[in-house]
Amino acid sequence: MKFDVINLDAGSVGTLDLDEAIFGLEPRADILHRVVRWQRNNAQAGTHKVKTRSEVSYSTKKIYRQKGTGGARHGSRKAPIFRKGGIYKGPTPRSHGHDLPKKVRKLGLMLALSAKAKAGELVIIDSAAVEGKTAALAKQVKNLGWKRALLIDSTVNEGFAKAAANIEGLDALPAIGANVYDILKRDTLVLTKAGVEALEARLK
Repeated sequence: MKFDVINLDAGSVGTLDLDEAIFGLEPRADILHRVVRWQRNNAQAGTHKVKTRSEVSYSTKKIYRQKGTGGARHGSRKAPIFRKGGIYKGPTPRSHGHDLPKKVRKLGLMLALSAKAKAGELVIIDSAAVEGKTAALAKQVKNLGWKRALLIDSTVNEGFAKAAANIEGLDALPAIGANVYDILKRDTLVLTKAGVEALEARLK
């Protein structure tokens, strides 16, 4: 499929052939959901913790005599039914991650790229080489109409990374770090020519 290529000044610099097998697929919400869920679960810290009855601070003395009080029989104030007692079956530190086949992960990335292309939210530029001036890049981004954009290059240009660091809504990733979640949560996906080649090489 043919795609127009522009530069950062919004000038046309020709066209580029995109691989239909990567950028021309019919998006599938079920696969995208599975991959995003896998990503977010793996990123979850899982450090939540409560104290059990063996960990709360309280005397181990029997709170009152066994018989004759007219009340229920209790031995410890640490029991879960008491205020400030231990928590029963509360969360403990654990990993929330789960496995996902490599083929599904690969398909998810291709579907995310295809979804952006089909929605008209894919932009291809010739290169992202800039001198590192934030004001100049911010002006170009504003003229291009990018509000929440992700740029993917084969390797992120150092000058572009410095210039983009203080621009809200503009992020950059190398092709090796391209992932479904970051692509889908942005309004615009920007690929450089080198980025397209790197992604196609990665996904073939």
